[in-house]
Amino acid sequence: MVSRVRYGLEQARARLPLLVSEAVAGTSSIITRHGKPCAAVVPLDTLEQLALLKRRPQGIMALRGTGRGLWGRDSAAAVRVLRDEWDSE
Repeated sequence: MVSRVRYGLEQARARLPLLVSEAVAGTSSIITRHGKPCAAVVPLDTLEQLALLKRRPQGIMALRGTGRGLWGRDSAAAVRVLRDEWDSE
């Protein structure tokens, strides 16, 4: 589990070297403005993992291309054969 520490904007500005040291040690820091989260200082590996997740297709799009070749070279012909089988029953 990643630990998180909250800092107000002015506090974060004054303690930026500390926030960077914490990030190197694996702790994420949330920076708030008027009590609302507005930014974060995170370990670099966390940022890279998030970037990889963002690039990975989600939902049904993750399945795109997984059936390549499933129907042979002519998918329309394969579907016609199936339809003919269903119609003959």
